[in-house]
Amino acid sequence: MKLKIVVLAKQVPDTRNVGKDAMTAEGTVNRAALPAIFNPDDLLALEQALRLKEQNPGSSVGILTMGPPRAGEIIRQGLYRGADTGWLLTDRLFAGADTLATSYALATAIKKIGDVDLVIGGRQAIDGDTAQVGPQVAQKLGLNQVTYAEDIKVEDGVATVRRHIDGGAETVKVPLPALITVNGSAAPCRPQNAKLVMKYKRATCPMERPAEVPYAELYEGRPYLTLNQWSVADVDGDPGQCGLAGSPTKVKSVQNIVFQAKECKHLTASDADIEGMVKELLDEKIIG
Repeated sequence: MKLKIVVLAKQVPDTRNVGKDAMTAEGTVNRAALPAIFNPDDLLALEQALRLKEQNPGSSVGILTMGPPRAGEIIRQGLYRGADTGWLLTDRLFAGADTLATSYALATAIKKIGDVDLVIGGRQAIDGDTAQVGPQVAQKLGLNQVTYAEDIKVEDGVATVRRHIDGGAETVKVPLPALITVNGSAAPCRPQNAKLVMKYKRATCPMERPAEVPYAELYEGRPYLTLNQWSVADVDGDPGQCGLAGSPTKVKSVQNIVFQAKECKHLTASDADIEGMVKELLDEKIIG
């Protein structure tokens, strides 16, 4: 069975390298101070999609992402691993979106792509940890959904999914079309393929390119090097449901907590040390 698969992916700040400059004075994430990476759970979703492509000859895998022009790097990383195409949603009207506005934008893009058999995404993004976008996209598109997936197989229009649950795993079946979110315990994504890197290393979205484009003749002769770039108008979106305008979530405050070496304490297994630690945690209202 040929499958048309869309992988939802996000470019996120690398939270493993958070330091004192990670937040701005206004309490927002200082993205310029953090390197941008492919969201880890979304990489696992990409691996599941690529395995399905291999198991079902003639299938295609596309990467759908939303962000500034530099987020085109996410599509390239997908192409380097075996994806066939990608779409970047980039528009000032998309900026500042919460999960509700993000899922609306992604859902409208999937409708524009059309005839999608399977949408696969990571369980959650490391910069928000809400795990809401995937299920919200499924609800907006009226798709069956399965979450916490570790392995996916498709046969005769039905996906068999092994899910991670507390205390073990369960296997469920879901008819296509469907949306599946992949858990962090799924198989790791394959490395980039050297031949594909050479093929797609100059693939860019139009907004990524400088005014004077080097290798202009390449883009004229190799259309696959021009990545799909869509605005709100391109996906027939309602500006009132996109970005800040469509985001009811309001962040009251954000704190950046950086532990200092002087805050570390070495405790023994004695009753006195343990009782002292518990008392301090209660006094500081960390527990209780």
